[in-house]
Amino acid sequence: MLTLHRPRARLRALAAAACTAALGATLLGVAGMSPAGAAPAAQPAAAPAAAEAAPTAAGDKVIGYFTNWGTYDRNYHVKNIVTSGSADKLTHINYAFGNVQNGKCTIGDSYADYEKAYTAEESVDGVADTWDQELRGNFNQLRKLKELHPDIKVLWSFGGWSWSGGFGEAAQNPAAFAKSCYDLVEDPRWADVFDGIDIDWEYPNACGPTCDTSGRDAYGELLGELRKSFGNDNLITSAITADGSDGGKIDAVDYAGAAQHLDWYLPMTYDFFGAFAAQGPTAPHSPLTSYPGIPTEGFNSDAAISKLKSLGIPSEKLLLGIGFYGRGWTGVTQSEPGGSATGAAAGTYEAGIEDYKVLKSSCPATGTVAGTAYAHCGNDWWSYDTPETIGTKMEYKNEQGLGGTFFWELSSDTTNGELIKAIS
Repeated sequence: MLTLHRPRARLRALAAAACTAALGATLLGVAGMSPAGAAPAAQPAAAPAAAEAAPTAAGDKVIGYFTNWGTYDRNYHVKNIVTSGSADKLTHINYAFGNVQNGKCTIGDSYADYEKAYTAEESVDGVADTWDQELRGNFNQLRKLKELHPDIKVLWSFGGWSWSGGFGEAAQNPAAFAKSCYDLVEDPRWADVFDGIDIDWEYPNACGPTCDTSGRDAYGELLGELRKSFGNDNLITSAITADGSDGGKIDAVDYAGAAQHLDWYLPMTYDFFGAFAAQGPTAPHSPLTSYPGIPTEGFNSDAAISKLKSLGIPSEKLLLGIGFYGRGWTGVTQSEPGGSATGAAAGTYEAGIEDYKVLKSSCPATGTVAGTAYAHCGNDWWSYDTPETIGTKMEYKNEQGLGGTFFWELSSDTTNGELIKAIS
């Protein structure tokens, strides 16, 4: 996920600071650059023209990421999913993140996950936790949320930008990894909370925070073992690269072959550009399409979706990703995209990154490009989605017959759920 995502290992006393740092670090490089020397993958034969001629009806999945570290500095809790109106729109929640260590799925943050005691005021149902109850924390709050909204499904997401380094070791014994994940997700203390697992490996057989060399088929083999362990009654999904460039990250893995093991993919169609390139050029981090002057061809949502579909992956197994945050530069004098910069714009939790709920007032949109918005205010330049540009992306999702929409992440929206309510 975000990508704005990824917690980092921390002592509980330092949890808030570490969680904040993780937010932006995980955003970095979702689209990313292709690993040096990576060979383009061989693509399967094109599907018959008749099969391509029949459009697929768009799906209505709406999946939001909920971060365990959001309960610290961000002060965002499961109850806020209800009070914002988001619970009425969501079909699924991806709970981020569990860790991957020593070839196994492990707890990400035990305090936030299942130890924190909630007061009556903080709790979803207005009932305070007691000192001796078996399950507290976010897991218990999610249980209460599902009692109020029984149609919402919850998946436990593992990995993310900061915690993807363990997948290479996991791939060496995928059966053991899959068993560890099943045993953790189905722990009797919280088995009723989760309806499946989401894998966020950044990136198989390519480079993210570290470079993986497990091979082109390792990802699919790992997912195949997960399906054996979890069976067909549980959901298995995966957030994947949206690098649609020639020889890029999509080409490094057999995503078409792996798709048989999954219910759907979540291509991370955001973080294509940002102040990790400190001097610019300024560019929208989540362009829907290409546009004249785009810094890297293939770094846009349509390129990623088109490439994945061309591999034979069914449209209904692909969801469109939206970032509920912006990326920005400072030292920018040009209003339109393509300007130079001196560095990252100031952000609440990390330079170069800010929530939509802040940007909508602090730096209102001044233009649109490639189906998303940008804003030039003073010396700062930001790009982010608005309710209006989300509407444009929903039209694209429907035209492409995609399975639905997902977003990173719930706490970045306004208190009344402005962005999620624009998803249709």
